[in-house]
Amino acid sequence: MSIRAEHLTHLYSPGTAFESYALKDISFEIADGSFVAVIGHTGSGKSTLIQHLNGLYRPTSGTVYYNGEDIFAEGYDLKALRTKIGLVFQYPEYQLFEEDVITDVMFGPKNMGLSDDEARARAKKALMQVGIGESLYKRSPFDLSGGQKRRVAIAGVLAMDPEVLILDEPTAGLDPRGREETLAMLEELHSERKITVILVSHSMDDVAECADMLMVLKDAELKFFDRPKEVFRHVEELESYGLAVPEITYLAHDLIKAGLDIDPTVSTVSEAKAELLKLLKW
Repeated sequence: MSIRAEHLTHLYSPGTAFESYALKDISFEIADGSFVAVIGHTGSGKSTLIQHLNGLYRPTSGTVYYNGEDIFAEGYDLKALRTKIGLVFQYPEYQLFEEDVITDVMFGPKNMGLSDDEARARAKKALMQVGIGESLYKRSPFDLSGGQKRRVAIAGVLAMDPEVLILDEPTAGLDPRGREETLAMLEELHSERKITVILVSHSMDDVAECADMLMVLKDAELKFFDRPKEVFRHVEELESYGLAVPEITYLAHDLIKAGLDIDPTVSTVSEAKAELLKLLKW
């Protein structure tokens, strides 16, 4: 299973004085089971891109293939696709609406035509996977903390048993602890469920910890699509896009300037620790 985009272009207000590119001739392939991060400044095209991947937006030209099939071909079942490619919007807690947590998470599976018992079983499994216990099932989702609301909203998508999970800035607005817990949850879901995860973020430090591949967008164009370590080699170019490499990478560069023999692509605390221990020969 894979997602492949070919020459994907999306124009806003085509043929008018306000014509502008949201996406410009973007091509890539995301392998099954990948953890891909999408990085870029506001207006770079991140949110527009991910909404093409399950057919919410239709491109001006180019197309998207899922498992080899053109999702924009006449007769393609987009409704079925959206159960396979689950999209969690930014601030998903704003989409909570049912009277209690379990009923909210059951909504998606019931909308797929599952029975109450099947939907409830799916909802319980999804809530367990995001760390929401039974004691909260009958609570109003509006009475939960911000982090809990976000977990319930993500569970609502997981309950549809997607093959691909796309999340638009899932840590936005969370405190540091909530951010760390959310990222750890996503890494665990990716590892345990073996699903493809596509994570839109603005934090290089976050994606350095979890992503296998990193996609960098600028002004509607795809600038990089490579392993994070390879992308982080291009410090000056990234900075020219208004982006920064992880803080640990900057520290590694400073240590190199001071004469230490350290890998310049170090991007996480654990990698930096290993490099320093190697220098100390411990």
